Order: sequence, then C-alpha cells, then structure tokens
Amino acid sequence: MDIGISIRNMGAQSTRDLIAGCARAVEEMGFESIWVTDHIAIPPDDAEGSGGRYLDTLTTLAWLAGITDRVKLGSGVLILPYRAALPTAKQIATVQELSGNRLVLGVGIGWMDPEFRALGVDRHARGRISDETLAFINSCFAQDEVEANGQKFLFKPRPQKPPILIGGQAPHALTRAAKFGDGWFPISRTPQNLAASLKTYRALTDVQNKPPGQITASARLPLADRQQARELYDQYRSLGVNRLVCGVRYDTLAEFRVQLEALAALLHD
Repeated sequence: MDIGISIRNMGAQSTRDLIAGCARAVEEMGFESIWVTDHIAIPPDDAEGSGGRYLDTLTTLAWLAGITDRVKLGSGVLILPYRAALPTAKQIATVQELSGNRLVLGVGIGWMDPEFRALGVDRHARGRISDETLAFINSCFAQDEVEANGQKFLFKPRPQKPPILIGGQAPHALTRAAKFGDGWFPISRTPQNLAASLKTYRALTDVQNKPPGQITASARLPLADRQQARELYDQYRSLGVNRLVCGVRYDTLAEFRVQLEALAALLHD
C-alpha cells in the first residue's frame, strides 16, 4: 500500500518556502505522493483554520512539478462544478505533460453553499455538471480531435491520461466512480466504515465491465500511538486499499519532518 502525504496549501502554512520544503521532504523520504486540497471562495464566517487563504490547486501542482522529480502529485479533491470543462481539461493535460505523467487527479462535486453562490453555480446541478465534465475530460484524453459546443478542435498536448479518482461517499459517488473514474477516493474515519462501500463499489465496476482501479483513502493515523497506527495501517491494506493519503499536523518544516519520520518508522516495523 502506497502512502501519500497531504501538505497545506491553505492558511499560514501555505507560504512558498514551507510548501517547497514540505514537498522536497516528502520526496526525499520516499513517500509515494503529495496531495493538496481545493477551495476557491471561503466565506468570512467559515475561515477558521485557513483565514480564507487557499492557493489554487492545479497552479500549486504545476509549481510543485517544477521543484520535484519523482513524487506523484495529487488533487484531493478538485471540485469539478467550480470550473469550465475545456480550460480545466487543458490545465490538467498541461500539468500531466510538464510533470512527466505524475498527476493523480482526485475530483469531487463540492458541498459548500457559499462557494457555489460566489461562483454563480447552482449547487443542485453539481452532480450533473460533474458527470458532464468527467465525460468530457475522458474524451479529451481518448483522441486528438474533440468537439465542444458544436466546434471540433485539436486537444494537444495529449499526454497519458492521469488516473481519475472520484471522491465522495455512497451511493452517488460510487456510481460516478464506477462509470467515469479510474478509482474511488473516500475520506475514511475507520477501516470498518469502508468495508461495505468497497464491496458495493467493486460490484458496480463489475457491472461496467472494468477493474476497480485505484482505491485511495484519505485518513489520519494516530502516530502518537505506534501500535494503534500500525493496526489501522494493516486493516486498510487488508481491505485492498491501494493508497493511504495521510494528513499530519504542523506549523513549521521541522514539525512536518518529525511527523514524516514517525510515519516512516511505522511503515518499517
């Protein structure tokens, strides 16, 4: 089971130097991937923990591609209905091309009402918009010539399609992941909570006549309790989770490195 690390592209920790230091530490210590999150318009009354400061997801990943060499770069998750489909597909292809095919595209449909209002997007249409965007992105990576709004155009560069992991919970996210995605990307509180949904998801991919792809779970391991953390790690792996994306608490690079060292020690038990 691979281990990815979430780094903060929000709040006071989202400075250029700290993000760069964290990304290089993740790569240097041999973890599989780096993940950043997505918000565009945080309202003043919901800014605790970030102060409303968020760096753009795809722009951040493009910058990280330029200062790293091997580590994979993940969006956890990019909110599809916030963005127009064609320029988003172009940005995705550009990050994939310039990173050397290191992008892992986690996507979701969003939930925060004020952001939808700020963007002028009907929140109730987010599922339909996301499905249409996913179908369009998949078509862009399937052929050089694509059509949008009745106009044919060339989609180049067309690198290898990044794996698309659909975030969210059952039942709708599972159906969307089986139909449009290359895997499922839930937020997990415990391994037990995932078991039934994983069974359902695998059955849905069987109906679509496709493999389940990558099962990536976002979870925290209690690194202060090494035995419990190891037990949880083993439980996720036994469920068939392919990648665990771990969040860690830090304000400085030194604190971040301490957390990575604890996680690395856990994995080598």
